[in-house]
Formats: sequence, C-alpha cells, structure tokens
Amino acid sequence: MQRRVFLTLAASLPLAPFAARAGEATLYTPGSAEAAMDAGKVVRLECWASWCSTCAAQERVLAALKAENPAYEANIAFFVVDWDQYGKGELSKGLNIPRRSTLVAHQGRKEIGRIVAGTSTAEIKDLLDAALAAA
Repeated sequence: MQRRVFLTLAASLPLAPFAARAGEATLYTPGSAEAAMDAGKVVRLECWASWCSTCAAQERVLAALKAENPAYEANIAFFVVDWDQYGKGELSKGLNIPRRSTLVAHQGRKEIGRIVAGTSTAEIKDLLDAALAAA
C-alpha cells in the first residue's frame, strides 16, 4: 500500500514546480505563444528552469512587479517556457533565445526587448513598462 502512495506522489513531482511556478502565467506548449503573437498580442516569454537560481531571482522580481501594477497582467500575455523541455525547440531557435533565464517581450512578431540573465528590478520593470506601452 505505501509503495502505491509513493509511486503516485513520485509521478506528480515533475509537474509540481511548474504548477507552483506558473501563477498567472500560461505554461508554454508548442503553438500557444506563437498564436498569441500572430494575433498581434503583447507577449512576454520567460525561459525558465526549475533548477535555475537566476530564474528564481527573476521570478521573485516579476511577482513583486506584477503585484504592484495589475495592468501588466491585464494587458500582457505571460508565457513560461520550460527550458528543459523547449530550450532546443522551434520557438527558442526562431527567436534566438540563447539560454534559460531569458525574458523576451513581443508585440505580435516584433521584439520589444529582452533580458538575458538579468535580475535587476529596474531592468525587468523597464521591459514590462515597454511591453505595457505597446499594448
């Protein structure tokens, strides 16, 4: 009986960080962010890995900024791209995303800006403000 409980819990572990991490963002699946960009929406991509300390620092800053300004979530489509799963995928290749801990903002297919491995509150706020201005 305990073996069954252990196996059930173990099977759910790979998804646990993403469920906790996603918050108000949409977990990327192939075609989801691309469809939003093709529809002309303002999209912010967060290339993220559960084991990445820089990603965790970026997430803390993003969460604080989104709490301060609800307009970000009301006007920007946030997508979290699992780097371990999609880092070598078509989206990452097509947008020249070099690594995890990369934040990219787009209006439609036009890039507004990007941050690679940056955790500065001011830098991330500037990217979100630029995306909000484009919305």
